[in-house]
Amino acid sequence: MPTILPSEPIPDEPIELEQGSSLWSDAWHRLSKNKIAVFGGVTLIVLTVACIFGPLLSSYSYEDQNLNLGASAPSMSHWLGTDTLGRDLLVRLLVGGRISIGVGLCATLVALTIGVVYGATAGFFGGKTDAFMMRIVDIMYALPFTIFVILLMVFFGRNIVLLFVAIGAVEWLTMARIMRGQIMSIKKMEFIEAARSIGLGKRRIIFRHMIPNVLGPIIVYTTLTIPAVMLLEAFLSFLGLGVQPPLSSWGVLIKDGAEKMEEFWWLLVFPGTIFSLTLFSLNFLGDGLRDALDVRSSKD
Repeated sequence: MPTILPSEPIPDEPIELEQGSSLWSDAWHRLSKNKIAVFGGVTLIVLTVACIFGPLLSSYSYEDQNLNLGASAPSMSHWLGTDTLGRDLLVRLLVGGRISIGVGLCATLVALTIGVVYGATAGFFGGKTDAFMMRIVDIMYALPFTIFVILLMVFFGRNIVLLFVAIGAVEWLTMARIMRGQIMSIKKMEFIEAARSIGLGKRRIIFRHMIPNVLGPIIVYTTLTIPAVMLLEAFLSFLGLGVQPPLSSWGVLIKDGAEKMEEFWWLLVFPGTIFSLTLFSLNFLGDGLRDALDVRSSKD
């Protein structure tokens, strides 16, 4: 007769299974270990909060003038000094940050919306549709973007809403190309074929299944587009086509400071420093997000 081996005793406590982690939790873990990216993110949060709430806590207004005071150096009453009209530079710097950061975010959102939809459509349909749509992108790439924006501003008038739209309307081309490539790389995968086999419509496949699966490159490019948009806004403001007085942006303040930098150094140094710090922080955060969301680049 065969020998019956005694069964192993059943443990009293249930065996704990190892919990898996999602792509986003892994990405957050890698991002949190990147000190430069964390520094960039924290700096952006601090600057944004300061620009939103700082002017509300100050006893000065961005448009209050004191011609008797004129341009004065930093002091205890005016921490960053005043401009040539006696206006507090710190308050104007914070109010200008609202405009510059707002233009960067809103114009990037416009560019992101157009580029994602356009590129996803071209990549999904392919063939002649893709060729025709991408030739349009190639033609628009050949246009001088800055001159195109200047013409829009001159023809339709200079207002802050048009500035958002005009900049966003010329910054979507690279996003469209990136999205097209990402969509073409996943449209033959099993989960897309499964969605087609159960009869889902093309619009639902694009917006519910394809775009959510390529959010990583979208997020990374978004963080890199914001500083490019802010630079373009600063350039337009430097040419006098940006926001109009008494409002200010960092580009306007840098323009005013550059005209007086030999006499009043603080009018250029402080706006230029804050603007540069913001751009560096956005690029640091963008690089960190790129490494965090790209599993192949991880060294863990």
